[in-house]
Amino acid sequence: MKRPLGKGLGRGLDALLPEEELPESGSVLEIQLEEIKPNKNQPRHDFDEEKLEALTASVREHGVIQPIVVTKTIFGYEIVAGERRFRAAKRAGLKTIPAVIREYSAAQSAQIALVENLQREDLNPIEEGEGYMSLIRDFDMTQEMVSAAVGKSRSAVANAVRILSLPPAVKKMVEERLITSGHAKAILSVSGSKERTEFAEYIAAHRLSVRQAESLARSWSKRYEDKAERPKSDREVELEAIGRRLSERFGTKVHFSGGEKKGKIEIEYYGSDDLERILSLISE
Repeated sequence: MKRPLGKGLGRGLDALLPEEELPESGSVLEIQLEEIKPNKNQPRHDFDEEKLEALTASVREHGVIQPIVVTKTIFGYEIVAGERRFRAAKRAGLKTIPAVIREYSAAQSAQIALVENLQREDLNPIEEGEGYMSLIRDFDMTQEMVSAAVGKSRSAVANAVRILSLPPAVKKMVEERLITSGHAKAILSVSGSKERTEFAEYIAAHRLSVRQAESLARSWSKRYEDKAERPKSDREVELEAIGRRLSERFGTKVHFSGGEKKGKIEIEYYGSDDLERILSLISE
């Protein structure tokens, strides 16, 4: 009889591993924390500090209620599921943690660890996309197989993987949640690394909704195409030079708009502290 690894996995493991390859649940044992190592295939790079501290407080008061799942290695044990509980237990000062030992191959352990984490809702979009890509690249899974394993639609998997093609600066903005995966999808419709980066910065600076970003994306690329087709006037070149000087002065982007007789200067800022800094420079 096959038993699920935990409530979070559901049918995901059924799609990932054949029934005869999923071992029976073992007994719950207390294992020394120092003998346990995190799984290197953990897709999560950043653990929410506030949530982890709340879990740590719960562990201090009630202990670890749900056992983690580990597999035996030549160096001790490796976590298959439950790294947040493991981290909270260490923070709480525990010496041991309840665990169930499963006999998985290295490939099975890696796949299960990825699936277990990818079914959670708190991964950022970059972590999610990298997790899907790892399953596709390292384990020869198709997007359809990944979709079945994690319980997400194929289009959701495809979109998450596409986000990885964004420029590094844009991916960092997604990781820091300055823009959402919906914004990222709109940015992908713009051609060119430079254009995508500037579009992402504009979205974040002006706090555009996803719908607004999608609408603006249609004209953003054309704006660059028009600039490329028309040679710049002497005045435009002069304004660009002034803009670069002001950008260096204020340490942020400065934009000009308008014509010969009338125009507008736009200085970008990121947060109240940054605004105060710029205002102090203007008043000098």
